[in-house]
Amino acid sequence: MDVKEAIEKRRSYRALAHAEITDGLMAELAKAAQLTASCFNNQPWKFVFARSKDQLEKLHGCLSKGNEWVKGASVIIAAFARKENDCVIKEREYYLFDLGMAVSAIQLRATELGLVAHPIAGFDNEKARIALGIPEGNMVLTLLVVGKQSGDLSALTPQQAAMEPARPPRLALENIFSVDAYDEKLAVKPAR
Repeated sequence: MDVKEAIEKRRSYRALAHAEITDGLMAELAKAAQLTASCFNNQPWKFVFARSKDQLEKLHGCLSKGNEWVKGASVIIAAFARKENDCVIKEREYYLFDLGMAVSAIQLRATELGLVAHPIAGFDNEKARIALGIPEGNMVLTLLVVGKQSGDLSALTPQQAAMEPARPPRLALENIFSVDAYDEKLAVKPAR
C-alpha cells in the first residue's frame, strides 16, 4: 500500500472487533511516530499503549458519554506532550502540531496494517493522565483507539451507526486552499 492509498483508506470507524496487538505491532506503530518530522527535531511526543484489561478499564472510566463504543478497542494509545519539550516561537506552540503529525503517522501505518486507529477527544484529560501514570504538565491530546473494523454496529448509538458505512463529507478543495492570498471561500465551515 502506498501513502496515497493509506490516506484514502484511513477512516475513523467506531465499530471495532478485537485485533491481536503484539509487542512487535506496537513497536511498528511507535516507529511510525518516531520517524515523524518535528520542530528542530525535538520529538516532543510520548505514547502510552494501554493493552491490559485493567488499564483499558481504567481508560473506559475516563470516557465522555457517547464513547461507549471504545470498549471494543484492543489497545488505546494515549498521545501526549509537554509544551516545554518543543519549540515556542512567539505565540506558536509547536508541541501540539508535532504531536498531531506523529499521531497521523500512527494512523497511516495502522491503516496499512489493516487496523483502525481512531483518535478521540471525548475523554477527561486529567483522569486519563492519572490512570496511566503520566506526569503532571503533560497534555493528553488524544486517545487513539485501535482495533479491527467490524460490521457489528450494536455498540454504537443510532446516529453513530448511520455514519459508519460512508466517509463523512469533506469540504470542497476550493474551501480548504487558495493560491497567493486568502480567499473568502476558505471561511466555509463543515456542516455538523
